[in-house]
Amino acid sequence: MKYGIVLFPSKKLQDIANSYRKRYDPNYALIPPHLTLRTPFEASEEEIGKVVRQLRELSKELKPIPLKITKFSSFAPVNNVIYMKTEPTEELIVLHEKMYSGVLEGKPEYAFVPHVTIAQNLSNDEHSDVLGPLKMKDASHEETIDRFHLLYQLDNGSWTVHETFILGA
Repeated sequence: MKYGIVLFPSKKLQDIANSYRKRYDPNYALIPPHLTLRTPFEASEEEIGKVVRQLRELSKELKPIPLKITKFSSFAPVNNVIYMKTEPTEELIVLHEKMYSGVLEGKPEYAFVPHVTIAQNLSNDEHSDVLGPLKMKDASHEETIDRFHLLYQLDNGSWTVHETFILGA
C-alpha cells in the first residue's frame, strides 16, 4: 500500500489554498491542502506497524512547528507548479529529516522546499497567467502546527488519514 506523511495547515489556510486549487489543481478532490514531509512510499502491513511506532516516538521528542507562509512562488521552469512558499524553519527541517531516518531510511527525491501546492499541471501560458497576479498578492500567514499525519492512498487515488501524531505529546 502507498503511504505519505504530511502536515495539514489550519482551516483558514486550507480555505485560501482551496480557493485556487478548485480551479488549478487536478488533485483538489484527492487530498486537502498540505505540506509534504515524506513523499509517497510503499509499505506492507508489517512495515507500516514499525513506521507507526517510530513516528509515535518522534512525535514525543519534537515540538510544534511554526508555519510561516511568505509568498506565492513556482517551480517553473522545472515544472509548472504554483505554491504558497513556507519558510524552512529549523523545526520544519528537523521534522522533514526525521521522516527519512530509522525504518523510513532513505534519500528524498527532491531538495526540501516546504510549500502548499495551489496549482499544477498547467500549460506554460496558463502558468504565466495565474502566477503573475498571485505574485502581487500578500500571502503572509503564520500559525503553529501541533500534529502531523500518516496517510494512505485508496484505490480511487484519494488519500485518507491512517494515524495522527501530536507533536510534543
